[in-house]
Amino acid sequence: MLYISLRQYEYVCAIGRFGSLSAAAQQLNVSQPALSTALTRVESHLGYPLFTRKRGAAMALTPQGRRFIEDAEILLASAARLEAADEVRANKTQLRLGCFVDLAPFILAKALRHLRAALPDLTIMYKVDGFEGLISDLVDGRIDLAVTYGLSMDAGFQQQTLFPSRPNAIVAPDHPLARNSSVSLSELAAYPLILSNEGLSAQHVLGLFRQLGLNPSVAHRAASLEIQRSLAAHHEGVAVSYANPPSDRSYDGMPLISRPVRDDIAAEPVVLARHGTGPADPDTAQAEKFLTEVLA
Repeated sequence: MLYISLRQYEYVCAIGRFGSLSAAAQQLNVSQPALSTALTRVESHLGYPLFTRKRGAAMALTPQGRRFIEDAEILLASAARLEAADEVRANKTQLRLGCFVDLAPFILAKALRHLRAALPDLTIMYKVDGFEGLISDLVDGRIDLAVTYGLSMDAGFQQQTLFPSRPNAIVAPDHPLARNSSVSLSELAAYPLILSNEGLSAQHVLGLFRQLGLNPSVAHRAASLEIQRSLAAHHEGVAVSYANPPSDRSYDGMPLISRPVRDDIAAEPVVLARHGTGPADPDTAQAEKFLTEVLA
């Protein structure tokens, strides 16, 4: 529930901007008592003063008052943009794209190149992050679209499947699993695993094993895919990752073998996602359609 109205926010900001009740009242074309009453109610609800009041001197903001008005100005500007939604959509000049960290080396550059060619009037910005960061940014409007896996997204997101993906077991060439053309989760469970330290990614992989009643040991949680691959090349365990670089060498030059996990429950699509169930603004909708065609 909102206990402070937008009008009261506007009144308090005007007092802070003009330094007195009389000047703010004249600027807003309202009575001075109306401003005084609004300020008293706001301060009473907050439990602290926003201004210091000295007879014959301008009203000075307290430190709390300064922070409150800074936030209130942002709120009022956002409200004004919402009221002029059609104008905002017409004047949009920026598209913000998110990409899951392990997918970015395979997808991001291609997506940016084609988007900039197709939408030359838009400034294309991007952010690479993990699941939780991308979901948070979509919800809060810091990014418009995200290329990621569909993990942990509820009905508040719209998702379009781009392509299917399966995890891969990455091992040294002399590892017993390297002899197989594919591996099962039950076979993987016999060896220590090297997983990503990205929370939802590791939870998802371990959840696949738990669905089959398996409880594998985890030898490492690596900060990047290449660290996973290097550890696997040095016999530290079996790296499990949905991303599968075409190189058969780790960064430090060690040979590697990659084998797909064949269990159907392990399949996880790569999706293009945005938050909200309503129609996207025209630029986002155009980018969404274009990315679906290019990356599918």
